[in-house]
Amino acid sequence: MKTLVTYFSATCVTERVAERLAAAIGAELFEIKPKEPYTRADLNWMDKKSRSTLEMQDRACRPEIKETLPNMADFDTVFVGFPIWWYREPSIIDTFMEQYDFTGKTVIPFATSGGSGLGDSAANLQALAPGAKLLGGRRFRENVRREELAAWVKELGL
Repeated sequence: MKTLVTYFSATCVTERVAERLAAAIGAELFEIKPKEPYTRADLNWMDKKSRSTLEMQDRACRPEIKETLPNMADFDTVFVGFPIWWYREPSIIDTFMEQYDFTGKTVIPFATSGGSGLGDSAANLQALAPGAKLLGGRRFRENVRREELAAWVKELGL
């Protein structure tokens, strides 16, 4: 079984969790990078005209991704990490999910947030990858330890 930890991180919080997760389980790591990087102003959720706010209001929005993963077919299990934006995954995750065929793969979401849960993320990811087996995801804080991540993966029974 070959495992991938992929993630989108606008402020490095999800990146740190993804790096710890990949190290804890011996998985490959792939960053989902936006073609147009997000600025601090883009991420201002209090600004109704900020890029992130506008993207999240439009469920059809699909921000472009800078690089593609050439060997997705090699992986059986894919962890998909992201910050929680407006109680769900950022639109760039939807772009990522639509770019690949997840049929027969196990997909596990994980998210970072100071307090919000996964919201509709699991249902959204399942709809975007109908042939995948989606396992229950989990939200983590930035300071999660590698041991806690390894224990969570063990609980999943992969």
